[in-house]
Amino acid sequence: MAVDLAQKAQNFTNRGRQALESGRFELAVDMLMEAVAAAPDVLETRKLLRAAQIANFRRNGKTGIGVKLSCMMARQKIMGLVKKGAGVEAMAEAEKLLCQNPLDPDNIEAAVKAAEAAGKTDHAAISVEAAYECSNRDPALLERVAIYYQMAKNWTKARDAYQKLAEIKPGDQRVLSLLKNSEAQATMNAGWEQSAGKKGGFQALIANKDQAKKLDAVNKAMLIGDDAEVIIAEKLAQIEKEPKNMNARRALARIYNQNKRYEEAINCLNEAIEISGAMDPELDRMLSQTTILYYDQLIEQCRAEGNEEGAADLEGQKSQFVFDDLAQRVERYPNDKHLHYELGVQYYTYEYYDEALEHLQIAQQSPKDRLWALYYLALCFLKKGQTDMALVQLEAARDAIPTMDDLKKKVVYQLGLCAEEAGDLEKAYQYYKDIYSTDVGFEDLSTRMLQVSQALKNAQKG
Repeated sequence: MAVDLAQKAQNFTNRGRQALESGRFELAVDMLMEAVAAAPDVLETRKLLRAAQIANFRRNGKTGIGVKLSCMMARQKIMGLVKKGAGVEAMAEAEKLLCQNPLDPDNIEAAVKAAEAAGKTDHAAISVEAAYECSNRDPALLERVAIYYQMAKNWTKARDAYQKLAEIKPGDQRVLSLLKNSEAQATMNAGWEQSAGKKGGFQALIANKDQAKKLDAVNKAMLIGDDAEVIIAEKLAQIEKEPKNMNARRALARIYNQNKRYEEAINCLNEAIEISGAMDPELDRMLSQTTILYYDQLIEQCRAEGNEEGAADLEGQKSQFVFDDLAQRVERYPNDKHLHYELGVQYYTYEYYDEALEHLQIAQQSPKDRLWALYYLALCFLKKGQTDMALVQLEAARDAIPTMDDLKKKVVYQLGLCAEEAGDLEKAYQYYKDIYSTDVGFEDLSTRMLQVSQALKNAQKG
């Protein structure tokens, strides 16, 4: 069986190489994807695949909001697999992702994480090297490459990447600081290698105290100031030193969110969840909220471009995400009553009333959500034709709310509708009047009061 797979992989590799050399890039990608699936450990095959993906993307690649969103969802799936320890499956999904855009820095990072989770650091390097060689004028990509090399302690390559980035962004103080830091690290590493084993060698490296002070000042320059970029640089530096510092990662995600850099925030939170290695409801909640904000941003972009069809499609995707995400989080955190409330409302919205009742009954145990849960429980019972059960929930909610706030208006309005439906027009009118005394513009209240009042007069005449 192993021999058959090896032969299959070799056949696909040969066909993929021929297609690549003859400029049939799409076919080359298909063939080499098959080859990698059959023999995932063969480094040379993956190198060929990466070259084919880049060539095909440059000729036929699509961009735009749809592709961007598709890539984001694929990255989330990959990070989920990484978190579960399914590195091999994550690598397979990463290859599909790179077929969409092998030069996107976030896609490359996802591929690196997947390869590292599978214990294949040499395969991780391929994604970085290939993109770097083929697109070393992209600032975002260059910075991701530099960060990768920093994490790998390859300071020489990190310095080279920051050097190119500094050429693209002349005068960018943050980049210059990062460049100086990598230069210092590369120099120190080179000096240590030369002086290793020599008497007084290490002391010689730190003998120049003035240079050490200058380097310290450069590092501190990255950590001060109110500018968002400086603060982000500070948090990235802190995270590099303390990878498991979840507070730093949360803070970084919040800064990204404040600057509407939602995709970067999503990546930050996914990485935090992956590294924490344990369920963290706060991180999960931040990721969910940020993803919704990112959807809203993309929807707004579509509308600004006059693309109403695209906006409608994204609205549908957003709704599906909210529902699926809540269902998954309730499964992970079954004791979180507020999540049950939110999921119950979602089930009610989509007219799954029995499922909604199940979650809302749990949610009413939460002091925070009890009254709203009672209201939605009543709506579910009304939809199921169980008016008597609905009245129990509505009256309990009404009696527990001291002032005529927005929720009490809704509750009393429903009581009025129930009374009107039952033919008790006087009670219905009284309910409506209670609301009218504080909010004359509520719902269709004015019209209903007029109709009920006229019906009462007609009944008296009769």
